[in-house]
Amino acid sequence: MPAAPAPSPDAPDDRVDASILVLGIGNVLWADEGFGVRCVEALQSRWRFAPKVSLADGGTQGLYLLPLVQGAGRLIVFDAVDYGLEPGTLKVVEDDEVPAFLGAKKMSLHQTGFQEVLALAQLSGHYPEKLVLIGCQPKELADFGGSLSDTVKAALEPALQVAVRLLDAWGAEPLSCDAGMPPGEPVTASALGLAAYEAGRPASEDACRIGDARVLARRLKAEATQPEG
Repeated sequence: MPAAPAPSPDAPDDRVDASILVLGIGNVLWADEGFGVRCVEALQSRWRFAPKVSLADGGTQGLYLLPLVQGAGRLIVFDAVDYGLEPGTLKVVEDDEVPAFLGAKKMSLHQTGFQEVLALAQLSGHYPEKLVLIGCQPKELADFGGSLSDTVKAALEPALQVAVRLLDAWGAEPLSCDAGMPPGEPVTASALGLAAYEAGRPASEDACRIGDARVLARRLKAEATQPEG
């Protein structure tokens, strides 16, 4: 996998008390579309931060994320972004460039929604002083109900390293859970955590090729109980 590009050099932080939000957006049911959520999930399980830092699974919530963005002094966003690069490539985009990259080649509606969130936050006068997008070029999007491809999964660790370096520079006081610190509250539901989600995935010979049977279960049940004619 290509090496992750380093963020631009950090200037001295004159807002050491500014709140920091780390947000993962995307859809974990659509293979590599779940990259952003898996990043923030892994960050939460492996690191602890100062009280001013919040981690959130933004999923596909769109405009519902506006209050979170408005309340952030500094914001890191993880997402799968179609940069037109080799799958698994990380690209870091900062500040005014972020909305343009999110809208250049949309892969799903959540990116349109998050563009609107940024625009509304700016119009309201409550916009992050610093905004960084850590994006990964996806490989597989059509495996509905699938997990991350191996190529994109390999990008998780470099993406976390970029984020932790930024957070350290912003005074977030990152402490590795490997040093004995217990992890914080999970940012994703236990059934949707990466390990549980992959463990529940049917074997390839049993998989439903139009999607994951777990996703289609209610629909199939409803169709089966409908009266004939």
